[in-house]
Amino acid sequence: MAKTFAADKAYLEATQLPIVTVSGTYQEDLKGLYGLPESDRSVDIVLSRAHYSMALAIAVSAWGKKIDPAKAWVVDPTNYVSKNEWSKVVFTEMVGKLLARHPFLKLLKDLVDKFGRSNLPILKSITPPLQYLLQDVKKPILSFHIAAGNILLNMGKTVVQVITDPHVREDYLTFADHPKLTYCVFDMATKQELLEKATRLGKYVDPHHVIITGPPVDQRVVAARAHKTGWQPGARSLKLCLTTGGIGTNKPEIEAILESLLPLLGQPKSPYQLMIYAGTQYDVKEMVLAKALKSGVACQLISELDPAHFEINASLKTATPKPKMSNLSVIYHPQIVDANELLITHGFPWADGFITKPSGDMAYDAAAAGCFLLTLAEWGEWEHNVREVFTRAGVATRADTTDLPKQLKTLTDQGWITTAIQAALKLGPEFTQGAKKIVAAATA
Repeated sequence: MAKTFAADKAYLEATQLPIVTVSGTYQEDLKGLYGLPESDRSVDIVLSRAHYSMALAIAVSAWGKKIDPAKAWVVDPTNYVSKNEWSKVVFTEMVGKLLARHPFLKLLKDLVDKFGRSNLPILKSITPPLQYLLQDVKKPILSFHIAAGNILLNMGKTVVQVITDPHVREDYLTFADHPKLTYCVFDMATKQELLEKATRLGKYVDPHHVIITGPPVDQRVVAARAHKTGWQPGARSLKLCLTTGGIGTNKPEIEAILESLLPLLGQPKSPYQLMIYAGTQYDVKEMVLAKALKSGVACQLISELDPAHFEINASLKTATPKPKMSNLSVIYHPQIVDANELLITHGFPWADGFITKPSGDMAYDAAAAGCFLLTLAEWGEWEHNVREVFTRAGVATRADTTDLPKQLKTLTDQGWITTAIQAALKLGPEFTQGAKKIVAAATA
């Protein structure tokens, strides 16, 4: 990775908008981007789809129709953790997956969230490569991770820190009164929360340095709504996308929902079509395929991109409707770049509704794509706040994982699904244009 390490550093120093995140690795796609031999089979370490997809959304907004390193460049120091420190990255992912698949262990995650993330082993691992990559950058640096932003501020860098959720963790306030720090926040309530929490900590934050932008959504996802007119009961099957997160979150709920819908998906004229986004999670993909086989329901595996689709696997096309899917399909790829592109290509343009935890990537994207939301179990206060935002907007309600078919029928009969889709299609720029506003704030 020495060649890509040096190339990333050079791009960051020359670009108008340097962007940093901490989401995991995409080393093979980096090799391909720089014209080096790559493997499409190696497995990425993925800690968060959100931190990757939202950082990419900003780059896409800055780039326009073609990747242009002069306009923006994204780096993740996880790609360059030393061999001596690599075990800490693997350990962090392993623990994350364990928590994601066993809800009764969630107390451990809550403890981490309560006492902050500043002492996690991976943070010491990413610090040296992050410092090397950004040490000579003079422009403001856009940060999509608390730890990255704090490391950069400690280096004396000018940082624009994106608070991606309608919730302010205390870690965001470590350098709250730093003269080289600007915040981008979700909405006015988040701005007020930030100012109040900073005051309680005895730190003054200039309100003009807290910019309301809305959520960062990939403009290719927003473009998907242009092809949608809504849905009426009986006109066709309702298209549902059931999704996990970057570390396989909500797997038990996904399994229960799949089992409840399989008898209906096997019918000749099924009322539903179901696409499951397994992301980079092999075990989720295998679970779907095994249950489909046992039930005698054909399952379409979506795991390869059109080679002309994306330069981090060519042109930044807007999402367009794809050929008709089978009643059951699953998206999987061992690498986050490709898995994310598959979701943008096949998921958002296709779906009427998403069944997902109300995370600050999937919920933002689904609503911006004109889809209703059925929300799974929340994994923190920030997700509670996300659900509340979209519930107030008329787009979301909690999923009943004990009997989803019954809930879907009730919501259909009540007209809620039709109304929620229309509400999503009418969402204003505060939900769909955040990426543009963040680019403007970071390059002002």
